[in-house]
Amino acid sequence: MSESTEQVQTADHLWREFRQEPFPDSLRHVTFGGTDVWLIEFDIAGCVVRWLDNGGALDSENSILLQSRIEDLDRVIPEVDDPVGAQYCRQLRRLALLVSRPTRRCRQRR
Repeated sequence: MSESTEQVQTADHLWREFRQEPFPDSLRHVTFGGTDVWLIEFDIAGCVVRWLDNGGALDSENSILLQSRIEDLDRVIPEVDDPVGAQYCRQLRRLALLVSRPTRRCRQRR
């Protein structure tokens, strides 16, 4: 199995697990730096779905958005007082980081 295939499969598995978790009530009306936490999750989810649909690739616009949302989570996570909300944000960040890593495509030898 190629490294890129394994990365996509891992992300798909994490995405399926993540989708089973409800959005924590403690984060529903929380805003950090002028951005609602639910919007950070929404943007990351969109990027993850696009990445999975494209076999591990994101266009530059979505790559920039994803990186920006990872930075938002880096600021949000230390401020979340609720353990459930913090864990939810850490899982979201882990998934976003996996998707933001470039996949390595196998090259055929000539």
